[in-house]
Amino acid sequence: MTDAEEENVYELVGGMQWFQDLCDRFYQRVANDPLLRPLYPEDLEPSRYWLAFFLAQYWGGPSDYSTQRGHPRLRMRHMHFPIGTRERDRWYEHMASALSEAQIDSEIEQRMLDYFAMAADHLINTAD
Repeated sequence: MTDAEEENVYELVGGMQWFQDLCDRFYQRVANDPLLRPLYPEDLEPSRYWLAFFLAQYWGGPSDYSTQRGHPRLRMRHMHFPIGTRERDRWYEHMASALSEAQIDSEIEQRMLDYFAMAADHLINTAD
């Protein structure tokens, strides 16, 4: 991959629809997870919607997330949820599985997995 291609994963994976599909697969898992489900609102659609827009923007897509919601402030937005290593691990497991189903370039997949691991670690706010 060239440096320019690395900068725009959004285009390489197929744009907004790809991120919406990723988040659909992820939230299907969350909906049936007894550990994570209680951390989310009853209606998962807004969470799915915003995660797709956030990820699309992060990976080189349009800045719709920031335009509509401001700075992501991920840690602040998640601070009121008790997130320990169990929740982090389960979140990562579901996201990695959803990503695996996308069958994208292995280098891009690894970059995304690395990002998801870092982001999940960053959100831990309680001891187990």
